[in-house]
Amino acid sequence: MNHKVCLIGSDMNTYYMARCYHEAYGENVDVIATEPIRFTQFSSIVNITYHPDLKTTEGFVNALSDYGKLKFDGEKILLIPCHDVYVRLLTENAEKLSDWFVFNCPSLKIVNAFLVKETFYRAFGRAGLKFAKTLYYNCTEEKTEPIPSDMYYPLIIKPSNGIEYGKHPFPGQPKVFKATTPDNAVNFINKVKASGYRDTLIVQEFIPGDDSYLFDCVFYVNTKGKAELASFARIGLQEHSPSAIGNCTVLINGFNTFGGTEETVNELKTFLENIGYNGFAEFDLKYDRRDKTFKVLEINPRQARSSYYLCALGHNLITTLVDDVFGGKENEFLLLKDEVLLSMVPKSVLKKYVKDEEYKAEALKLWKERRKVDPLKYKGERSFKHKFYLILRAFNYKKKYKKNRHTI
Repeated sequence: MNHKVCLIGSDMNTYYMARCYHEAYGENVDVIATEPIRFTQFSSIVNITYHPDLKTTEGFVNALSDYGKLKFDGEKILLIPCHDVYVRLLTENAEKLSDWFVFNCPSLKIVNAFLVKETFYRAFGRAGLKFAKTLYYNCTEEKTEPIPSDMYYPLIIKPSNGIEYGKHPFPGQPKVFKATTPDNAVNFINKVKASGYRDTLIVQEFIPGDDSYLFDCVFYVNTKGKAELASFARIGLQEHSPSAIGNCTVLINGFNTFGGTEETVNELKTFLENIGYNGFAEFDLKYDRRDKTFKVLEINPRQARSSYYLCALGHNLITTLVDDVFGGKENEFLLLKDEVLLSMVPKSVLKKYVKDEEYKAEALKLWKERRKVDPLKYKGERSFKHKFYLILRAFNYKKKYKKNRHTI
């Protein structure tokens, strides 16, 4: 069976997808990226080429076309984008690249609906998804109106268009902002507007609960639009630094003391199939103890930075794609219920900063039983520089959590 694959990106997502490929086939995978990032920069399991203008339409099409012409031998190459920017560029330019490549990603309409949060909340609130109470601020308006008095604090403020937001940095720019007072909210909105961001800001009521109320749900929907695979993992820790909030560092698949796993997964499965979704999707959820429901925070139109744990559960993300795209293999839907711990932080960080004691005990039990995985620590990796980077990264995590003890 053909397993010619090219990854697009150079972040953590790219590294563990390269690991999936190496675990499956014992070979290095080709990677095309914009710039060196430490997750992949020194790795021995990738053949990586950099194109500084890859995040532009012209640069993306030219780089992929040149690669396709060089590598195409009569059988098409499977492209796997590992970042939102590349998902959008691939779906926008699919026809131009169709002579050399195949992929399994959602349509451009769905990608735009997921990545532009205003469109997402407005469109899919009527499609059965549950959200926190939400309003929208247009950053083209000269005057910032006060937050309506019927919104309860704290509030979460985040960009509708994360890609555009990243193009307008400002000092201390957070990925997500937690406003505790009306003045606090308006001041932040004004700071964003002053940066030059002219899209919409999403303002939502904060769902109470620490990191252990967060959940990660990954789906694979095959090329025929049928969901084949899903996980449901409870998060114990997320990143605490302002620029990385929302990225999980500790999770346990199959561990949920709140109940409602199968009901929630079935609702999300129905949603994806009804909108005509294809490929990997990752739901960020938070359990709302007030009404005992799981609220959707966002959906990523791709596998996420923590999704390697599906491979640890026996479902390699690369072979899942290859078997479907090249082999036409169809599988009955499977919800992965076995427990596995994914931790990107040292045990000392887990022990000190996971707040829920029952969760912490389960995580340490799985660690002791060696049912634990770190997507960056791969025994097939031969690069000393990569291994040394992981040592430094673990040390830096201890400093980061000490400095940023609290999160949203």
